[in-house]
Amino acid sequence: MHRRFSDLKNKTFDLLVVGGGIYGAWTAYDAALRGFSTALIDKGDWAGATSSASTKLIHGGLRYLSQGRFGLVRKSLVERQRLMRLCPHRVEALRFGIPVYRGDRLASWRFRLGLWIYDLLGSIAGSEAGHERLGAEAFVLRFPWVRAAGLDCGWIYGDAQTDDARFVLELVSGAMAAGAVAVNYCGAIEYEERRGQAMGAIVKDQVTGEQAPVRARCIVNATGAWVKDMPGVSPAAFRLCKGIHLVLPRLPGKDALLSVSETDGRVIFFVPWYGLTLLGTTDTDYAGNPADVAVEQGDVDYLLRAANRVLGSVQWGEDDILGGFAGLRVLKSREGLAPSALSREWTLKELDNGILVSVGGKFTSARQDAAAIVDRVCRKLGVRRPCMTADLAFPWTPAQDYSEWLREKMARGRSLGLGDEEVRWLGFRHGRRIDEIFQCIERDSALGSRVLPDLPLVAADLFHCARSEMIVHLEDLLRRRLPLLLLYRFSLDEMEAIAAAIAPTLGWDKARERLEIEGCLADYPKLQKSGNPRFSFARPTASSHPAR
Repeated sequence: MHRRFSDLKNKTFDLLVVGGGIYGAWTAYDAALRGFSTALIDKGDWAGATSSASTKLIHGGLRYLSQGRFGLVRKSLVERQRLMRLCPHRVEALRFGIPVYRGDRLASWRFRLGLWIYDLLGSIAGSEAGHERLGAEAFVLRFPWVRAAGLDCGWIYGDAQTDDARFVLELVSGAMAAGAVAVNYCGAIEYEERRGQAMGAIVKDQVTGEQAPVRARCIVNATGAWVKDMPGVSPAAFRLCKGIHLVLPRLPGKDALLSVSETDGRVIFFVPWYGLTLLGTTDTDYAGNPADVAVEQGDVDYLLRAANRVLGSVQWGEDDILGGFAGLRVLKSREGLAPSALSREWTLKELDNGILVSVGGKFTSARQDAAAIVDRVCRKLGVRRPCMTADLAFPWTPAQDYSEWLREKMARGRSLGLGDEEVRWLGFRHGRRIDEIFQCIERDSALGSRVLPDLPLVAADLFHCARSEMIVHLEDLLRRRLPLLLLYRFSLDEMEAIAAAIAPTLGWDKARERLEIEGCLADYPKLQKSGNPRFSFARPTASSHPAR
């Protein structure tokens, strides 16, 4: 994946997609597969906003059943099952527990009914993946970290998880492989019209400042929270709602947990992720600049209070927080309803100038919505081309049975000195491209060491992403290609060490290194702490990777 702004110039595309989150990536991928000449741009990085700020789940949304949104849940569960089949490296099954305490606002029978419907809508009722009830003693054995006092029983059910930023990246890679031009850090600063109809945009390279016209027969805007700024879109029709997550220490076991906040009834997730725990989420109105959304003290207090109600002898405090992130949902506005009660349904609007605007939706069901977007593009362009994404394996999906493939990669990884946990996460992150990581380690065994002792991410992965995944800024590498900024509190010395190590790969001089470090520390000020650096490995030898 290489970034070439020049590929946008002096061309007329069938489709220009503005916005490189999950909806933009799916739309560009689908369109390119259907044979449309397609351009995909984003003024920031791929999945640079909401699409890398999710709970990292592929799920139907159990809580939406209580709101009567059976169609939304069914749609998402169908997509969950599809994605688990099409990209087993990218979407993994994950079991959830639900503790039920005496006196809870939701009685056990309501969970029984809800989970039965959930399994039925997901077409797994009666299967091993379906739900089950555990008595209090059995539930505590499975979740030894939950509060046992007052526990009545517990429920177990199935969903799935992913790495949202890498999910989007793989779709962008697939779109490029299918012929699309994709350029990050490239914003649409003005739409051009002819006889009242949009026929292109003036785009700006955010790296060099260069501007150029991009002609397109059809334009899709999938900019998420920024869609409210578009001429022709009524800001009053939509609300921005903020959700935040915290990263906290690892909890025993491999399962996730769902609990219900006693204060407002919101669902709180404890999700195992890269060996740590993701805690979220909140749901509050937001009226500021989308670029300024951040974790605030009230958000932290809310989540810690909700978590500590469920936790047993170990209670979390602010000092336990390793990282955090905030994202925005775009929801249909409805006066008098709390953010958590607003519809998550997706909407496609066509403006008077012909631009198609994607609004709302869910990460899990974005493929189906993007197919509808490209169907509309087909009608606008007067052609009929069927969607191909419904049954097509993901770009990086291994060709053979995934379990068999992973066993083979585990064996190869052990021969290179890697542990099973490192190999599992490499497979989860890269799919069949794991062989490229292995080749780097074969050439330089030092690259098989962990970047940080407590995280299952190896140095070869870091250099592979820097070399091959369209990195512009240090934050791209450490926040979205690898989630290191979320999982660890870097000191200044550690940040300098990692920047110096990858600078030759990215062609950065010392001045650029300093700018990139300052940018990271400005965006993640609470991730700094004093102490001895724990990040240390040698730069790769000259033969460890080819020239860019």
